[in-house]
This record gives sequence, C-alpha cells and structure tokens, in this order.
Amino acid sequence: MVRISGRHGRRASLHGRPDSRTLRLLALVGGVTAAVVLPFAVASAGQVGDAARHAVAGTPQDPARPRHQDAKDPSAAPSRSAGLLGIGLATAARCGPALTSPDGIEAQTCVLTQGADTWARTYYRNATGEALDSVLSLMGPGGRTVQMRCATGADDEPATCETPREHSRGGPDAYSAVTEFSGRGADGALLLRSGSSS
Repeated sequence: MVRISGRHGRRASLHGRPDSRTLRLLALVGGVTAAVVLPFAVASAGQVGDAARHAVAGTPQDPARPRHQDAKDPSAAPSRSAGLLGIGLATAARCGPALTSPDGIEAQTCVLTQGADTWARTYYRNATGEALDSVLSLMGPGGRTVQMRCATGADDEPATCETPREHSRGGPDAYSAVTEFSGRGADGALLLRSGSSS
C-alpha cells in the first residue's frame, strides 16, 4: 500500500522504506566519495615492502639482514619494519623537481619521513638503452651520509631506489638527497644529477 504525502506528490512506503531516488542519490554520493578518496589513499601508501621494486647491486634486499650497514654505530639499530607500519602514520615527502637529461634519463629525488624514520628515494626511468651506474646519497645532520648503489637496468620502465630507513636525527629540513646517474665503469660520464632540494 502506498500513500502520497506532501504537496509535491512524494511517495513514501507505509513500511518506512526509502524510495528509489533516495537510494540512487546515496549510491551516487558514495561513488563520488570513493573516487575522490581512493587516489589519495593510493598515493600515500608508498611501497608495501623493501624488496618490492628495487635491488641493490642486482640482488634484492634480504629482509632478514639488518637495515643499517654501520654495525658499530649504536644508533643504527634496526627501526620498525617498513612493511606494515600501521594505520595513521603519514609519510612526508620533500622532493626536488623531476628532471630529464638529453641522454634519456628521467629522475626525481625525495627525502621521506614517516614516524621517527627518514630515508631517501629516487623515482627514475632509463630510456638510454644501456644499463647505468647510479648512486643515491642521503645526507643528514652531523655530516652523516648513507649511500646506496642502485641497479639501473636498460629496460625503459619506471623504477625506484631507496636508502635504508634510519632513525631521524633532526627535522626533515636537516636532510637532503642526491642521485647521480653515469655510464658504466670508472670512465662513465655523469648523465644526470637529481636532488631533493634542487
């Protein structure tokens, strides 16, 4: 049984069910909300694991190996796992401009901070057709520098390389990062230098 209430002929069920227009409006609002929020969630998620997309000297990083290479430094104790850090931890990124060399290297270098950890990451694409040497350096307070040699293949696919995470020893502005791409070998020419504060 259906009754008509109000002057506009709006239909309402005797059993209190919403009409189909209300349901369609709620579905539309939900879809628009998901379309707006989903890209932000994906952009802030970052990589799920360390070995996801980068390799050091051609070998994937071993999750059982300690993350910091200077075992003599007492502050180099491994930090929390980079895999699942928990809901609510935001990642702050300070990135330099995206640069492209005439030879076909594209790169952008960033300093990332999440919770009490800081690390550097470079996003790059090698369109030269040749494998390259690349070094990512994270420079922090007190002259502390962490360098990572990145395997840069000739596959012309977007890739990333990052330094191990370390406990922050200052604010995000106390850190900077630089990536240098050069030809293979000792005589390889510098093709591109990308910095987090260029």
